[in-house]
Amino acid sequence: MRFEIAGRIKGVSYAIRDLVVHAEKLEAEGKKITYFNIGDPSLYFDTPDHLKEALVDAVNSGFNGYAPSEGLPELREAICYKEEKVNGVRGLEAEDVIVTAGISEGIQMFLGAIANPGDEILIPGPSYPPYVSFSKFFGANPIMFRCIEEEGWQPDLDDVRKKITDKTKALILVNPNNPCGSVYGPKVVRELISISGEYGIPLVSDEIYDRIVYDKEFTSTASIAKDVPVIGFNGFSKAYLVTGWRVGYMYFYDPEEQLTELRESIEKEARVRICANTPAQKACVAAINGPQNHIPELVSQLKERRNFTYKRLNEISGLSCVKPEGAFYAFPKVETMKWKDDMDFVLRVLSETQLLFVNGSGFDPVYGKDHFRMVFLPDLKVLEEALDKLESFLKKNC
Repeated sequence: MRFEIAGRIKGVSYAIRDLVVHAEKLEAEGKKITYFNIGDPSLYFDTPDHLKEALVDAVNSGFNGYAPSEGLPELREAICYKEEKVNGVRGLEAEDVIVTAGISEGIQMFLGAIANPGDEILIPGPSYPPYVSFSKFFGANPIMFRCIEEEGWQPDLDDVRKKITDKTKALILVNPNNPCGSVYGPKVVRELISISGEYGIPLVSDEIYDRIVYDKEFTSTASIAKDVPVIGFNGFSKAYLVTGWRVGYMYFYDPEEQLTELRESIEKEARVRICANTPAQKACVAAINGPQNHIPELVSQLKERRNFTYKRLNEISGLSCVKPEGAFYAFPKVETMKWKDDMDFVLRVLSETQLLFVNGSGFDPVYGKDHFRMVFLPDLKVLEEALDKLESFLKKNC
């Protein structure tokens, strides 16, 4: 057949899942792989019964057809309620919310509406890979601003300012951060809001881990943004343990109606893709309005696993790790990189120990270099066995 693959696809990658191909080859040889690459809490914690019952009820009650493209009205209203009650974001109305198939679809829609070839998107380095991949897909240039490892992976505000140009079309926050686990306090968030307002750059705040924090109070960007508009991303996958349901949302905090054209443009995209999963949307209403007692228990168990992982990683010669304050990832640094690069490192670890981590450069080739990401979702026994294997690997190879 005579065709040529579109050039835009060459910039698309997703290190978190791209590495699975290598693990599957080993599994085909009969080896058992322990996966530490994907942040799926539903593999380790049971979805609350009232959510499962709500999904079954939705199906049995006939919610099996198309939903409105922007989302079920009752879910959009519930999201406004949740954002005010949990995160202190006031003034949202249902029409300010668009329900998406996970945050990743929201990222794609946002960048599809705002990014032209040659534009620049300011993204934390390191950060969640789709921000980079979708920027490239639409012809924009992802510009990574430094997050300072020695300061708990906090944003370098001077670097943010230095990298703003007349081509900058958006400033991205991921808070709590994936892959670093950093949580930005109100002072830092206010500074980023101020930069957005000063330069007139749309501010995106990805807050999917808002309810999974350990040592700090979480500060939602829109809750303190005052007259600066914010595009908020969030969803149900992590805190409600329904990753496979693929229900996320974006909202437009827009007190002075500066985002109207952007919102209307994204609504057009939402219509083209029809709608998000209807019965899952219906069940997510119950997620917000129903019992929340599983969340503090989830956070308590994750904190114990975080503490163990952090302590154990820093006891291993050749590794150092900043303490994660939110989410469920550790992002250790390999102090002496004796391998070709961090990709070679994780592939060697996989081959010799059957542990699958993610190379740090998959989150940013500069600020993620010589690191790897691991989830600390498994129970303590699994974590202990894995970190013992990792320590033995490093002793053997260093």
